[in-house]
Amino acid sequence: MGNFKLSGHLVDIKKRVIFPAEIEVDRKKIISIRKINPEPGLPFILPGFIDAHVHVESSMLVPSEFARLAVCHGTVATISDPHEIANVCGMDGINFMVENGNQVPFKFYFGAPSCVPATPFETAGAEILANDIDKLLKREEIVYLAEMMNWPGTVNRDPEVMEKINLAKKYGKPVDGHAPGLRGEIAAKYASAGITTDHECFSLEEAIDKAELGMKIAIREGSAAKNFEALIDIIDKYPDLVMFCSDDKHPDNLAIGHINELVVRAIAKGKDLFDVLKAACITPIEHYRMNVGQLRISDPADFILVEDLKAFKVLATYIEGKKVSENGKTLIKPVKSEIINNFNIGPKLESDFEINAKSTKIRVIEALDGQLITPEIQGEILTENGLAKSNPKEDILKISVVNRYKDSHPSIAFIKNIGLKQGAIASSVGHDSHNIIVVGVDDASMCRAVNLLVEAKGGISAVGPDEEQVLPLPVAGLMSPADGYEIAKAYTEIDRLAKKLGSNLKSPFMTLSFMALLVIPDLKLSDKGLFSGQKFEFTDLFLS
Repeated sequence: MGNFKLSGHLVDIKKRVIFPAEIEVDRKKIISIRKINPEPGLPFILPGFIDAHVHVESSMLVPSEFARLAVCHGTVATISDPHEIANVCGMDGINFMVENGNQVPFKFYFGAPSCVPATPFETAGAEILANDIDKLLKREEIVYLAEMMNWPGTVNRDPEVMEKINLAKKYGKPVDGHAPGLRGEIAAKYASAGITTDHECFSLEEAIDKAELGMKIAIREGSAAKNFEALIDIIDKYPDLVMFCSDDKHPDNLAIGHINELVVRAIAKGKDLFDVLKAACITPIEHYRMNVGQLRISDPADFILVEDLKAFKVLATYIEGKKVSENGKTLIKPVKSEIINNFNIGPKLESDFEINAKSTKIRVIEALDGQLITPEIQGEILTENGLAKSNPKEDILKISVVNRYKDSHPSIAFIKNIGLKQGAIASSVGHDSHNIIVVGVDDASMCRAVNLLVEAKGGISAVGPDEEQVLPLPVAGLMSPADGYEIAKAYTEIDRLAKKLGSNLKSPFMTLSFMALLVIPDLKLSDKGLFSGQKFEFTDLFLS
């Protein structure tokens, strides 16, 4: 980490030029950049990639382990919303994320979660009030007010919502948005409150609407929600307003790639190299005023070496002059992590998952692969002894949300497109309040899948007739402190079992985790009941 020099084709994104250069690093900073004569075989040197919006918790890894995997793909920094752990453990959870991330050479920039709990229609483990937001935004490492999901409160200028937004303005820190589907006058009113970004655009037209209001558009490609194909063309018209993000990235996917994948795909589509790299490397730094290097003299020595500018194979990643990955291998050493949690329920009974059939016709949550939106459709269930049962032939399965903070009766509904032909899958990763979500073909399997998580104090589980697996996530029921690559392997195995049981979703556990996300329309299930995101109120399961 002392003084060293290296040579390569330097990519100056702002000046839009590439030239052979030798850079010299001393005391964590770039102290000189000198043009040299071209040499064969030189790598390309460019600023590191930045994930402009991510919930690290969704990787199922603590921040220190997330960093160990991410640097192998050229990621040097993240804009991280600790909203998930905050909903479980409150301020203690946010402090955990900051302190754990500080133990490794990686640049985590955290936000102050704006919506904890996300809605009053589900049970969360904690509450972050305006005075808590004030305390957080005073801190140097908290650089923004995280996604304002309460768009109705924002549009209607709810006093509590506006107090939080005004605190961000007071401290000169940007406010992230979260407003799926908002367009026209409503979008304009949302933006005019002080919202500066959105990562929830469904269509190019929606993204253009918001860009014309001055909002930056974070193009998202995560493990479940994938908007790259729909949105990437916006970079042609608004190259200065585009960023890349993953939002939610499961460990198996993170082991394979990160923001580098979006860069490769954008270049393959013929997008301008410098526009793409600006989105991946520069715009987040400027928007959030991050102390991350841009390959300039006196900048922190944060940069990557890549083999070429098409496949972007990362040869090495440097953060503040320290080499943190080389040829796809992490050089960050694991650190010991404490355990923090909020999980307070006992085992469930099979009868807890029974529900009387008031009708065979019901409202059904329709899960869409690669999307967070869940349309409301109608379907028919089977009945037995007056009880409503799953209808596997029609792929209409029972779904339940179990309160993990106190013992109470589970809520029950039905869902289509999970695809299980037998058994059940369950997860204590259940956005936003992270109660247990379970889907199954029969009540016994559902009960067993839930009880595996009760025993583990959180995690994901899959139960079949002759095989069951559980991946414990003891940190808030969301993350494991174990080696990230081992967790990626374990996740791959339990994902395999879910697909063996019949699911044809690309990421069944990630999809499952969003079925209680009430702020994304339309039909969702919380621990308190079936919820209409269009009407923003509870609704009946059975149709007359």
